[in-house]
Amino acid sequence: MSEARRFLLLLNPSAGGGRAREMLPRIEAAMGAAGLAHRAVLTTGLEHGCAEACAAAIDGEIPVVISGDGLIGQVGGALAGSGATMGLIPGGRGNDLARVLGIPDDVSAAVAMLMAGDSRAIDVGEVNDHRFLGIASCGFDSDANRIANEARLVRGRLVYAYAALRALVGWKQATFTLTLDGERTVYRGYGVAAANSQAYGGGMYAAPDAELDDGLLDVVTLSETSKLRFLTGVLPKVFDGSHVKLPEIGVRRAAEVRVEADRPFAVYADGDHIADLPATVKLLPRALRVIVPAAASTG
Repeated sequence: MSEARRFLLLLNPSAGGGRAREMLPRIEAAMGAAGLAHRAVLTTGLEHGCAEACAAAIDGEIPVVISGDGLIGQVGGALAGSGATMGLIPGGRGNDLARVLGIPDDVSAAVAMLMAGDSRAIDVGEVNDHRFLGIASCGFDSDANRIANEARLVRGRLVYAYAALRALVGWKQATFTLTLDGERTVYRGYGVAAANSQAYGGGMYAAPDAELDDGLLDVVTLSETSKLRFLTGVLPKVFDGSHVKLPEIGVRRAAEVRVEADRPFAVYADGDHIADLPATVKLLPRALRVIVPAAASTG
């Protein structure tokens, strides 16, 4: 992508507890020093951010989202299939998509990537027609995500560990019915994650072998086990992905998965509540192009 680029810096002012807004002057200074044409817009909500990104793409600008995974996922979903390319600079709490794509959180390095990087085509997920980029999950994760989003005293990546511990106190096992590419399975346990990407929750590698461009979801399940076993034997291993070797964990790949349960659950993806069970999760293969470090570009 060597042609001249014009950028829309799309900023969520509340992302990362205000971190994204604090980054903006440094980002603009770095872009000015690099001679990159740009303008900045502070979003007032997800719909506003998506509308601004789509209008910018039509006008030939490259939307660059400075936020966490929530706004990044929604903008990416809105741009999917349009032929547009988007950039991102991590500015939220978790920043998991940036982590998986190898996008630096250093401002100078991130701006240099926007100038000299390549674009990579990645899959875009859909849950009941609502789009996401990372991991869609429900069950125990439904409770943990809600607690994390409501937390006010705990900030940064620690909020995810705090939320998991709080959720565990009141957790009761549930029965889940999955239909993966037409094959039905029933199990009792903690929940299910349908992963387009590898990580969520600020560096939890729930699906360490997931690929963003293979057209398949890594469907990760955690069967019934004690809370003590979950706390001491499962949860710590999620941070390096080694939990997938445990007998309680199942991993299967599918292009589409239907998820049902014996009680209501919200489905969260990219940190936001985007649907409710029953839900069908599928992919739009290679529907979005994202600017990544040149060495990371695969197609």
